[in-house]
Amino acid sequence: MTELPLLGMAIPTAAIEDLRDLIVDQNRDLEIQDFFEVALLEGDWRARADEARRQLDGYSGRLGIHGPFWGLSIANPDPAIRAVCTRRYLQGLEVCEYLGATQMVVHSPYTTWDYNNLDNFAGRSAYDRVVDNCHATMDPVVARARDIGVTLVIENIEDKDPDIRRILADDFNSPHVAVSIDTGHAHYAHGSTGAPPVDYYIRRAGSRLEHIHLQDACGHADRHWSIGEGTIRWHAVFRALAELTSNPRLILELRDKADIRPSIEWLAEAGLAR
Repeated sequence: MTELPLLGMAIPTAAIEDLRDLIVDQNRDLEIQDFFEVALLEGDWRARADEARRQLDGYSGRLGIHGPFWGLSIANPDPAIRAVCTRRYLQGLEVCEYLGATQMVVHSPYTTWDYNNLDNFAGRSAYDRVVDNCHATMDPVVARARDIGVTLVIENIEDKDPDIRRILADDFNSPHVAVSIDTGHAHYAHGSTGAPPVDYYIRRAGSRLEHIHLQDACGHADRHWSIGEGTIRWHAVFRALAELTSNPRLILELRDKADIRPSIEWLAEAGLAR
């Protein structure tokens, strides 16, 4: 990135009205958060999507959704459970197609246990087994994403190794699979498991990074605090972001949506974003 970046936000449809001026006036990147709930995906999700479209009349920014994730793994080894996971991700893509969204967030399969144990097995690499399971789950999803022009971005959850999701994304050999970073998750891994700091995650993702959840945290838990409330070194984060050419969506994902405006103001006053 070569200019001061424009911040986007992750919000449910119910919050669009209060933030519509911020979203539509500058066509900020937007991630809609409703459609990871299974009850909605199994119900009348089109009515919710229609309400989002009504609220976003006149909007022409980059739109995405957070895909389903509760109880799911893109690397599930059980074929019966894997079929359910694949179905849920395909349901998320159905929402994307209906809304005109071009990005869907999915969660990394890697855990802290994996970091300490994937090298603990003889014979065929445990790393390969995880990647193979991801292909078995996600190949139909990636094919569908390609057909409708959506990019799946893999978000770090417990990932201690900042390279491992980029390696996984690259294994799909598709522009429709890329990397996401959640700053609070990376800061948790740094503070609680000895992972590198957040800016290292960004540099190691490089221009495979196409999405970032911006939240502040303490290094102990997944806080989703307002920017400036926690201990993330934001100047280092935005220096690393400025080196990229991929123009990732910079999405404020805050627990209290009332913190979105103050977070934009904090980063603007720091000369980091707008």
